[in-house]
Amino acid sequence: MVIKVFVATSSGSIAIRKKQQEVVGFLEANKIDFKELDIAGDEDNRKWMRENVPGEKKPQNGIPLPPQIFNEEQYCGDFDSFFSAKEENIIYSFLGLAPPPGSKVTKSSEDASSLPNGDVVGEVQSTAEGTEKTEEAGENEAQKEDNEDAGNLTESQEKNTEEITDEGAEGEAEEEEAEKGEEEPEEEEEAEAEDS
Repeated sequence: MVIKVFVATSSGSIAIRKKQQEVVGFLEANKIDFKELDIAGDEDNRKWMRENVPGEKKPQNGIPLPPQIFNEEQYCGDFDSFFSAKEENIIYSFLGLAPPPGSKVTKSSEDASSLPNGDVVGEVQSTAEGTEKTEEAGENEAQKEDNEDAGNLTESQEKNTEEITDEGAEGEAEEEEAEKGEEEPEEEEEAEAEDS
């Protein structure tokens, strides 16, 4: 199986050239065998590409722009599809190729067994792990809030304690003055008694 990448080597569009370079560069870097087919210099290539791009993948004007990617006769997708597959790390399935031996994709597909609902065990586990991480994060947030509330509570308790202490000191001072006031008349009475 050979991957065919239809490009326009003499395209005037910088965007198209960049997209073509990204696809070709990625395939070269990952040592994926492909053929680069020029639609600018070869009318047959241009005609074949336009006829074999599915109707739903053609733009409104009906003329698909390069790069277009095929696996032999099977349409894989355009640049946007390629980019999405690359980002999701499913490029080999996008291209219709078996992953190379020893790759992470190979190991996970060997380890994963299908479940009745069509899910893959590895995917379910990662979803469960994600849920656990989310729950842990939620617990951590709750603990932080509790700690902040406890900190606020401590501050308010300290303020109340200070207020109580201040009130208590004022109250004690008033009581002492009241006692002195009561003692003074007694002292005066004793002094008057001694004088008489």
